[in-house]
Amino acid sequence: MVRCAIYTRKSSEEGLEQSFNSLDAQREACEAYVASQKAEGWIVLPRMYDDGGFSGGTMERPALRQLLADVEAKLIDTVVVYKVDRLTRSLGDFAKIVEVFDGAGVSFVSVTQSFNTTTSMGRLTLNMLLSFAQFEREVTGERIRDKIAASKAKGMWMGGRPPLGYEVRDRKLEIVDDEAQTVRHIFERYAKLGSVLELGEELAAAGITAKRHVSTAGNVTGGGQLGRGALYHLLQNRLYRGEISHKGMIYPGQHAAIIDEMLWDKVQALLAENRVERAVRSDAAAPSLLAGFLRDEDGIPLTPTHANKKGRRYRYYVSHDLITVRKNATRDDAGGGQKRRRSTARRIPATDLEAIVEGRITDLFADASTVDTIIAPRARDVEERRGLVGRSSDLAHHWSSLSPTEKIAGLRLLVQEIVVTSDTVHITIRVDAILALARGDAAPHQDADGETFTLSVPATLKRVGMEMRHLIDAPQAHQSRKPDHSLLRLIARAQRFRDLILQGDGTSITELARLSSITPSYFTRIVRLSFLAPDITAAILDGRQPLELSALKLSLANLPRDWSEQRRELGFG
Repeated sequence: MVRCAIYTRKSSEEGLEQSFNSLDAQREACEAYVASQKAEGWIVLPRMYDDGGFSGGTMERPALRQLLADVEAKLIDTVVVYKVDRLTRSLGDFAKIVEVFDGAGVSFVSVTQSFNTTTSMGRLTLNMLLSFAQFEREVTGERIRDKIAASKAKGMWMGGRPPLGYEVRDRKLEIVDDEAQTVRHIFERYAKLGSVLELGEELAAAGITAKRHVSTAGNVTGGGQLGRGALYHLLQNRLYRGEISHKGMIYPGQHAAIIDEMLWDKVQALLAENRVERAVRSDAAAPSLLAGFLRDEDGIPLTPTHANKKGRRYRYYVSHDLITVRKNATRDDAGGGQKRRRSTARRIPATDLEAIVEGRITDLFADASTVDTIIAPRARDVEERRGLVGRSSDLAHHWSSLSPTEKIAGLRLLVQEIVVTSDTVHITIRVDAILALARGDAAPHQDADGETFTLSVPATLKRVGMEMRHLIDAPQAHQSRKPDHSLLRLIARAQRFRDLILQGDGTSITELARLSSITPSYFTRIVRLSFLAPDITAAILDGRQPLELSALKLSLANLPRDWSEQRRELGFG
């Protein structure tokens, strides 16, 4: 018996809602081929491996991933496809797939193209077919990009979700009167307030939300609170001036404007002025690199703040509603009660969070394979593609040596938003910005509807010490953490007390404590820390201890003599 898995794929979702679509046609042809091999013992496995709406230029397809997993689990003997380009259009990806097939002893059949992948001639034939498939894909992409550029130069709307204030009728943007009034109100209020943060709070209080979209399949998106990023995009969207932007060029649109020239110019001048002020603040000795990008899972912005203690500056990113509570505390008390804080409100040390974000971004630029996948369909030729990948690697290598101002400029270009949850940091990246940074462009086109992807970093928020602070525990944060001075002082004190005992010629602990101006119980409790496991002491000296291990917790810990028990007691694994 030969177990056959049929894999089907279609690049777009168009037509998939039909009762008999392209995926069904591919499967029917493959089933007929398998039936013709019934005498050889071929049977079709019941599991369906269908990827509808996924490009053949990427391996990130759920059905393909499941297929490869089942191949490695020895659940499949032969993979059947309608055409080889349904499996992949990339020579590099095909080599990886065939390697998995060969490792599991699985053969590969295309019902419209006859060849055997177990022979060198069969592989040569398949590579030639894939070369033409990849060439066709790249040429098709060039045609589509050229068509979009030419159409936008004529002011045509080229699809996508229409912004607040417009709807699509006969493939053209038409003004929606009530939404247009909302857009004018937003522009007018920003012109008066001069602050996107205050504008967002005012709109939320008034119940004004983002545009609600319903897809042809009935899926509903949008309709939520207008966040800071969404407001910045709205206030800079040239569609409201009756214009179309493409690759940094501005063209007169075929749709009517909602915002007049005077109001538009006033708003853009205010935005530019605020950008200059933020740029000046970025030259501070310890600027907040992520200011303006951060929010929590509830959509609440995280605002940079700091505290000074004994001449030392401590920076944090704090949930905006916590700051609002502090500002309104007196007023609320006068009114009979203070507002309650959200249980998910955050107070995160800035250095830890910035280390996580910078570490993940530099890992992205250092990953030549991932960068090449992003740049390949956007580069002009192979030479430029190779050069851009190399410059991306250089950027990853030199990122740590950039000035704070240069880092902030790069992050503004690259990052759309950062969402901090209880266990993960999600970083949304603009795809076009990767190409721009590799080319060294200072101000590339930034389209609000441009393609993005999200980098997710597992990170656990933990409460520490008496302050119940939130810290992020992740590998990148550990790499940049500095030793805890309170713990260092405690370890040094324990060693000093131990030396006093060893050098005391039989002097009692009570007398040694009196000479040190402390109580005997405190002396006894601290001196025990000089007998910590060597690896625990080394970790504390390097700043690698668990985040929840504070000086207070260590001094009060009931330490066992066994080093393994000590590690468990103090959270070292």
